[in-house]
Amino acid sequence: MSLIAVENLRVGFAGKDVVHGVDLRIEPGEAVALVGESGSGKSVTARTLVGLAGPGAHVRADRLELFEQDARGHRDRQWRRIRGSDIGFVLQDALVSLDPLYSVGSQLAEAQRALTDLRGQALTARSVRLLTDAGVPEPERRLRHYPHELSGGLRQRVLIATALAGDPRLIIADEPTTALDVTVQQQILDLLRVRKAEGTALLLISHDLAVVAEVADRVLVMRDGEVVEEGSTDDVLTRPEHPYTKKLLAAVPSAASRGSKLSVSDQPLSRPTSPQPKNPAATALPESEPVRATSGARHTDGHTAEAGSRPLLPPRSVDNTRVVLSVRDLRKTYGSGSAARTVVDNVDFDLFGGETLGIVGESGSGKTTTARLALRLITPSSGRVVVAGEPWSELSDKALRPLRGAAQLIAQDPLSSFDPRYTVERVIGESLDTVGLRGRARTHRVREILDAVGLARDLLPRHPRTLSGGQRQRVAIARALAPNPALLVADEPLSALDVSVQAQILDLLAELRSEFGTALLLISHDLGVVHHLADRVLVMKDGKIVESGEADTVLRSPQHEYTRQLVASVPRLPEVADRG
Repeated sequence: MSLIAVENLRVGFAGKDVVHGVDLRIEPGEAVALVGESGSGKSVTARTLVGLAGPGAHVRADRLELFEQDARGHRDRQWRRIRGSDIGFVLQDALVSLDPLYSVGSQLAEAQRALTDLRGQALTARSVRLLTDAGVPEPERRLRHYPHELSGGLRQRVLIATALAGDPRLIIADEPTTALDVTVQQQILDLLRVRKAEGTALLLISHDLAVVAEVADRVLVMRDGEVVEEGSTDDVLTRPEHPYTKKLLAAVPSAASRGSKLSVSDQPLSRPTSPQPKNPAATALPESEPVRATSGARHTDGHTAEAGSRPLLPPRSVDNTRVVLSVRDLRKTYGSGSAARTVVDNVDFDLFGGETLGIVGESGSGKTTTARLALRLITPSSGRVVVAGEPWSELSDKALRPLRGAAQLIAQDPLSSFDPRYTVERVIGESLDTVGLRGRARTHRVREILDAVGLARDLLPRHPRTLSGGQRQRVAIARALAPNPALLVADEPLSALDVSVQAQILDLLAELRSEFGTALLLISHDLGVVHHLADRVLVMKDGKIVESGEADTVLRSPQHEYTRQLVASVPRLPEVADRG
């Protein structure tokens, strides 16, 4: 008996189909994955199976059976009965999906009251167990928290717990591990595997092909609303036949891809030139003086990846004579007395021109707080931060304001970092205030940088809320790159991007680093991304640096037990017969 049986599914908006003739079957205890780039139709297909295709959607199918019932004529009441009880739906954007007015405990209790007879202490105990299964630390305390008080990873885990509240027969998970660090990701994958072994079916939508390899039995590869390749996970990921599937696999960053381009687009991203800033501290170097290896520079080409099969990136040029970011004895404590909680504890490091420094660790390890301290978005309890020769930790807000162009942030949650009233053009142009670009020069720079991150210019008058998650992340990257900063701080900059766009952005960051000497502080839970791009790595746990060194050394031969645990938790793709 198939839980889901779909034949020739078509979904359209405003007279235009975005899903074309999809066939899909899912059996009890089976995991099926939909993979493909943003806009391929994966999420629309999944949402259609729970009656959430969207306002104005026109859904047609020769067959659309859920749990042996024809769902083509279902009304809202029938869909509501299916959602939660028969189908648990894990959405991609946890911040939007959770109600900001209710605590975690209230939202979990509401989901369970609608689906079970539990009340009182029994309901609370089950809520705690659901959070524990989803990998939420201190679950009793988290019940009292509101969504805005949680990190992106914790919000995603709460959403997963809510989806499991009704013990559904089918779980539809749309990018369920996107915001999670590798150890918690492994917990979630273990949880999904346990539910699968118990007979629960799983439809997994993901751009992370390594996650798909660990969980799925079958894979459907979608492009432009159509399934272009389908088969067992082993066949599709190790012996791909369609050129598009091969392109997706070639774009996955890893240790083996260091030094090589990931993007295989026929139209690669253009490299932006440097603007002419009013404040000389707001850019790494003038346009006419790209960084070259000097007598004081560490020069490494990193060409370890399939040199004969794909283009090489520009050689890595790290200038040890130019310290872009210096952090000394950095400490951040919240509260006082017995309630004091130290989240960053005596952190020290230097970041040089043209260098990429990766910071890795679990949620709550202090990675993001360290980045925010470096940018003076929050004030350190003690310690010193120097950016481009200026003592940022000691300057007043007024003195710091004209220097802000020297360091830019790519935030983890781009939508919340944008002014909702602004268009894309104004969001990007806003970052050029500190370098004094106005008029035509400003307009030209905004368009140039939009091209550089692979976005169409017809997006300029739109508001970020109307864009996809991947498009919003690229707008955030464009805004940060626009003033050509000496320091770029990227906090999970690629978590919302599919592998092809991620590959383009990684190539762009590598080219900027080489050409202009931009220093990059990269915070990421994706060790494949860090290994591909970073020169050095810091591993953080409980606010402290527990291991540091060259990326290859730390990630191939970790010395600290915690680092070994992180590396062991990374999902891995099987060997591919033809990846390039």
